[in-house]
Amino acid sequence: MQLGTNLFKARKKSGLSQEEVAAKLGVSRQTISKWELDETLPDIRQAKKLAGLYHLTLDELIDFDTDLEEIQQAIHSISEEKQKKVDWTAVWGKQYPVLTTYQKTVDTASYAARLHQLLEDLQARYGYNDLDAMLVLKDILGHTWNKK
Repeated sequence: MQLGTNLFKARKKSGLSQEEVAAKLGVSRQTISKWELDETLPDIRQAKKLAGLYHLTLDELIDFDTDLEEIQQAIHSISEEKQKKVDWTAVWGKQYPVLTTYQKTVDTASYAARLHQLLEDLQARYGYNDLDAMLVLKDILGHTWNKK
């Protein structure tokens, strides 16, 4: 995605017009338009001001992804009760079919027993409740995977 598109989407999400942004930054509306059309780039000071105006970090502004932000907001806004009703295996299985088929070939009981021991260890050592222990274990697995 181009920076101009990111600037446009962030501005729209903030509910500001090009004129309003221009006034706040002390530039012309045409300057804002040129930035959003990738005809020119804001200098680093102006980019930092834009990020602040849009309540984003500079990194977030550069990598602004409204779809990702909307997904994160949707997950945050879903109640725990509704989350429990979601068949996450089926949902993720559409993207990763192995999640819907591995139970037929993998000895899940032996893995489950070892995972249960790890969960109990996290609870005993650190006082985590069931959910927190599972989340910590999941996060450790994710970090381990990412370091591969």
